[in-house]
Amino acid sequence: MSLTAGFALCGSFCTIDRVLGVMERMAKDGWNLIPIVSEQVSAQDTRFGTAQDTLDQITHICGRKPMCTLQEVEPIGPKAMMDVLIIAPCTGTTLARLANGLSDTPVTLAAKSQLRVERPVVVAVSSNDALAGSAPNIAALLNRKNYYFVSMRQDAPHTKPRSLVAVMENIPETAKAAVEGKQAQPIFL
Repeated sequence: MSLTAGFALCGSFCTIDRVLGVMERMAKDGWNLIPIVSEQVSAQDTRFGTAQDTLDQITHICGRKPMCTLQEVEPIGPKAMMDVLIIAPCTGTTLARLANGLSDTPVTLAAKSQLRVERPVVVAVSSNDALAGSAPNIAALLNRKNYYFVSMRQDAPHTKPRSLVAVMENIPETAKAAVEGKQAQPIFL
């Protein structure tokens, strides 16, 4: 059985290459991927690459252009377009918006639309303040129905002691478990 996953990328630019590798693996494994990107991913060139190169890679992997606007993502829930929505990388800013019920970006509106029809949202954290300012937002989402987390760990505890990054390679397994209503374990490594 082929599953359809929305795959929403936020602006943790240093982890996007790892996420693209996971997307490629999932596409090869038969997942139908519907790409979504934040405004930052769709418009900002960084030291990690240009926005256009990222959009082109996503289009190549998924076989379709990413959704980049509120209008494009709004029908996700009403049309039951996906079995699971994956937000990877999920920044501290997006965590805050999700925890506070804000749906003012393509990624957060996609989540709201997915949750509207009681379908799972998988969060793959990538935040330098996950164990500080973003910690309450992670805790809030851990306690909400239909949110699931990819296992995460400190990525550089001696130089960035409050930073957490999801093990992006665990996204497919976490997504499959979420479709079954289960949280993959462990959450924290």
